[in-house]
Amino acid sequence: MNLEITKATRQSYGEKLAELGEKNKDIVVLDADLSGATKTSIFAKKFPERFFDVGISEQDMMSIAAGLATFKKIPFASSFAMFATGRAYDQIRNSIAYPKLNVKICASHAGVTVGEDGATHQMIEDLSLMRGIPNMMVLCTSDDIQTKWAVEEISKINGPVYLRLCRFATPLIYDATQEFELGKGIQIGEGTDATVFATGVTVSEAIKAKEKLEKEGINIRVVDMHTIKPIDENLIIKCAKETKKLISLEDHNIIGGLRKCYF
Repeated sequence: MNLEITKATRQSYGEKLAELGEKNKDIVVLDADLSGATKTSIFAKKFPERFFDVGISEQDMMSIAAGLATFKKIPFASSFAMFATGRAYDQIRNSIAYPKLNVKICASHAGVTVGEDGATHQMIEDLSLMRGIPNMMVLCTSDDIQTKWAVEEISKINGPVYLRLCRFATPLIYDATQEFELGKGIQIGEGTDATVFATGVTVSEAIKAKEKLEKEGINIRVVDMHTIKPIDENLIIKCAKETKKLISLEDHNIIGGLRKCYF
């Protein structure tokens, strides 16, 4: 992990989206008046004819995305997590997930790490909401490289996906040689004293804790659960057999979050 190189995953999302727009003309992007913050503005500048700002109308955005998907487009719909999953839950559930439409919901500014935006914006229920919807894949990425991989990977699969992104810059954890797979967590270290399951912004914090604990003679392993649904059950069972304790670390309510995937 390189602590000196940091980037917000929302920035990585915007950059990769613009790159994919060059390769795939079916990709269209929607935003709800927050393109500067979600970084969909990068795509908008390159492909204004394929970018739709619907204004402060998240429910409309999801319904429009659903309609575009029926015409074989690949819509990426973005807003803050609070608005994308909270205000538009009904449209996501009934118009996107139930009919299994190919819509990618990519929400930034999730969790309490939104910070100064305040409690109304600190969305700590989004993973729970999206996990509970049938047919919905749920991802939460931890750094620049993983996020760019995830954006490209979900553009290739057919079906609804929720991708959770962060507001602030996080350290670079992986290098270009790292291999990722949807539905498969990444084990970091071989410690047997405990396993810390982390996701998103908390993965780098777990790695920092791992390094500090090693100096005290406590050896833990970290598991980056970038895919929340489907969860990597085999890796969880493996770690449960090999380590003394299981700990979850997440920027989310433990009710319905990462912890509830295995406890």
